[in-house]
Amino acid sequence: MKKILYTFLIITGTLAFSGCSDYLDVNTNPNGPDALLQPELFLPQIQSEMAVAVQWDGRFTGFYTQNWAHTSGAGYSLNLHNNPLSDSYAQLWRAVYWSMGYNLSDMIESGELNKKYDFVGVGHIMRAYGWQMLTDYHGPVIVTEAFNSSQRVFNYDEQSVVYEEIKRLLLLGIENLERTDGLSPTDSGLREADLIYNGDRDKWIKFAYGLLAMNAQRLTNKSSYNADQVIAYVDKSLAGNQDDASIGFDGTISSDTNFFGPLRDNIGYYRQTKFMIGLLDGTNPELTDPSLIGADPLPENSAEHLKDPRITAMMAPSPDGQYRGVSPELGINEWSSAEASQVPKNFWNEVGYKGSSPSPQIYFFNNSERFPLMTYAQLQFIKAEAAFISNKKDVALTAYQEGVKSHMEFAKQYAPDPATFEERKAVYLSSSELFPVATEDLTLSKIMLQKYIATWGWGFFETWSDMRRYHYDVDAADPVYKGFELPDPLYITNNGKPAYRARPRYNSEYMWNKAALEVIGAYEEDYHTYETWFSKPE
Repeated sequence: MKKILYTFLIITGTLAFSGCSDYLDVNTNPNGPDALLQPELFLPQIQSEMAVAVQWDGRFTGFYTQNWAHTSGAGYSLNLHNNPLSDSYAQLWRAVYWSMGYNLSDMIESGELNKKYDFVGVGHIMRAYGWQMLTDYHGPVIVTEAFNSSQRVFNYDEQSVVYEEIKRLLLLGIENLERTDGLSPTDSGLREADLIYNGDRDKWIKFAYGLLAMNAQRLTNKSSYNADQVIAYVDKSLAGNQDDASIGFDGTISSDTNFFGPLRDNIGYYRQTKFMIGLLDGTNPELTDPSLIGADPLPENSAEHLKDPRITAMMAPSPDGQYRGVSPELGINEWSSAEASQVPKNFWNEVGYKGSSPSPQIYFFNNSERFPLMTYAQLQFIKAEAAFISNKKDVALTAYQEGVKSHMEFAKQYAPDPATFEERKAVYLSSSELFPVATEDLTLSKIMLQKYIATWGWGFFETWSDMRRYHYDVDAADPVYKGFELPDPLYITNNGKPAYRARPRYNSEYMWNKAALEVIGAYEEDYHTYETWFSKPE
């Protein structure tokens, strides 16, 4: 975790983004250069690094949650909840401690020195976001001793410490964004540098409250859990789809392209799962309305006979036009060569493992598509779950309905036929089985399965945290995630237990921080199955 500044990359990326020569004017002190670069030189690269890290590691977390599976099935060990010693699935670690790391600290310090308090606020929120994603993924992480240049060995903090630090940073971020002194976003450069909200302070404050809601909702198994606090946080957060946090890409060269786009070629061997297809095609027992079979405008026995309109926007069809998913154990091996027309296409809407600009496009899997970081629909389902748990069923129902409708609108922008999408949506929302209008018809399973749909393909750590809070429903008589099954058998070193955490990054920790790893048991073969603090009853 040594101090490394990507000065050249930051300056180059910022100039490409803004085209403003003023950003090179970093030496404003007539008696000598400033101690730090201006904060606007740091932010674009920091935000890009964070988004790519979420996508990078989300590829593997998506196996645990069965967002997708590998074409080779069980031959790909991560499908079986294995967690090997490797750097290949620890990009978040690298981003938080290295590529963001001191750069983020310097951006915050520079913001304070130059009275650009909006950068200070955004900096604290970005750091909190990094800690939240990192601890959701890895469990214990290094926070208290992080970025101490005098140390060479760093001790791990349990999640209880990390969660409190996240809250502190978010409140500090809000405080700085609400300051009326200092430079405005127009004068500070935040509008030009901010790739997420274009310098909109109000939206950043809402984003911070959304993170506070996520942080607090993780603790449903704790005696300290406060559903009313979660609801209050959500009510101060995103107010509609217009407040969704996402990051854009130019999409012309690999270094500035959506990590999930065909130009980067990172998910060519991934296919949607049977579990996800079941949530959208009417076969999942919790999201089914038998009365709609054959109903207009859904012709029976055709590719158009679909219960949920979002399937055409989010999922890849097979060459024969039908929508299918793969199982984690088999991948595409369940189909013979004679059944090739039944194998799901990749997320670039093509047969095989390569892709180009898809037509029609599948969801946000294209080179220049914006990647979501937080959505209004996601937070409404958090509110619905909190209200349901605390027996505020009317509040839960309203939030649930708002979550479904808002995600329908989110998905519609990717629909190949928006008019047909609207027709199917009207049928879907008219079904009390699919879209409850009475509190007695709402179930916790409906809430969590609809949230799964709304966060599919991007909210990997949110979904995995949810599933771990409910312990994968392994022993539940009435499972929340109906239709979800863990792979069988699991990897032999798991000792029959599913994954609950990813191992720390191999190169920085297993090579250079061995003593600290021994304290937390990270050399044990089944360390990745140790339950995370936030999911444990207390």
